[in-house]
Amino acid sequence: QLLDSSDILVLFQMMKFAWDSYKRYAWGENELRPLSKNGNDDRTFGGLKGASIIDSLDTLYIMGLDDEYQEAKEWVENNLKLNVGGEASLFEVNIRYVGGLLSAYYLTGEEVFKRKAVELGRKLLPAFNTPTGIPHGVVNLAGDSRRAPGGDLRRSSVLAEVGTLHLEFVHLSELTKDSIYIEKVMNIRKHLNQLDKPHGLYPNALNPVSGNWEQHFVSIGALGDSFYEYLIKSYLMSDRTDEEAKKMYYDALEAIDKNLVQRSPGGLTYVAEWRGGVLDHRMDHLACFSGGMIGIGAEHGGPGSRQHQLDLAANITHTCHEAYRRTPTMLGPEVFRFDDGAEATAPRVNERHYLLRPEVVESYMYMWRLTHDPKYRDWGWEVLEALEQHCRIATGFSGVIDVYSHMIQHDNLQQSFFLAETLKYLYLLFSEDDLLSLEDWVFNTEAHPLPVIHRNCTQEAEDTHPEYP
Repeated sequence: QLLDSSDILVLFQMMKFAWDSYKRYAWGENELRPLSKNGNDDRTFGGLKGASIIDSLDTLYIMGLDDEYQEAKEWVENNLKLNVGGEASLFEVNIRYVGGLLSAYYLTGEEVFKRKAVELGRKLLPAFNTPTGIPHGVVNLAGDSRRAPGGDLRRSSVLAEVGTLHLEFVHLSELTKDSIYIEKVMNIRKHLNQLDKPHGLYPNALNPVSGNWEQHFVSIGALGDSFYEYLIKSYLMSDRTDEEAKKMYYDALEAIDKNLVQRSPGGLTYVAEWRGGVLDHRMDHLACFSGGMIGIGAEHGGPGSRQHQLDLAANITHTCHEAYRRTPTMLGPEVFRFDDGAEATAPRVNERHYLLRPEVVESYMYMWRLTHDPKYRDWGWEVLEALEQHCRIATGFSGVIDVYSHMIQHDNLQQSFFLAETLKYLYLLFSEDDLLSLEDWVFNTEAHPLPVIHRNCTQEAEDTHPEYP
């Protein structure tokens, strides 16, 4: 499937090195701390272990790292315990664990992955026990009735968290023939549709008890990002039959284009943030996924919009490349700005870190497949070289604290998404287009591929899924 290039071996070696380092120093823990040579287990996952293993399953499999994949599979079979009692992030458990297990099942057919995904999916349902059905961001995986089953009732629900469930939950209903998962996410969509939206924009937080917006902060970076991604991907995953998701996506994109898309004095296109009507001229690294998102949605929009959206996708991706190119490390900062003389740079010291994030190479991969412009592979190779030079240490890969400093300091964390996303998107960028074809697969926001649900044009939806075409 790969290009005839010895250079591609670097990606195999990077993935194997990251995996071997995790295995040596942090096996079974969630993530590797390479400087201190131990594991990182924060409370994000509610007591679940092995996040790096689950996140790596599909990457190991598609790269043909068969021995490593078998190690991971055996750990899931024997050591992935789901009867844990902590409070977990609904969003993170869904995208990493449920998404990773579903993807591994669809790629390999191994029943253990399906069984674990379904069992864990069931444990997420108490998060929806709210007056509105808008889930809490935190769920108690033990379902302990003595505590609020969805977490802290006072905590607002974040747009990206409640909007980043649809892909996985549709597949849970497909596999179980139980419509409850689809019903939960369709209720979220129904609720969002009926809310007033300032200038057509979706604020980033809503109250799960009242169902109202909690503030008027809009961003396609942190707190908002994957809500939009899951709208267009829901349409694509439904074999282009989910017209509601399609309309919601293009309406939202039109509002973003009209209100948030800006052009800098130096000619760079970026997506600003909106705070109660006032623009904040900054972009998160997280927002750099939007180049790829707008690209894959371009051909399905209204008449005459395709070229405009492709140009917008290319221009945003170019801006994100500039944020990388304008640092001595050739790695992009966590936040870059377009105000007070800044031009795709991070003047604030606390915004200069690089966390091994994937969003920029994600957009390179999509734009390569859509245009086959060789610059996207050139840009991807720049990132690969920068990762090798600045993020690789003797005991694994680590984020960089200041991408503008010539004296590299590492943050002591090999993120699980580095194995799930960053290395996978680089691998796909340098692979042939038929490896996980975009016609047949969509990637969840953790880069776990889920199959398009192809329907016969004469086949009716199953009785268990009346809401889903």
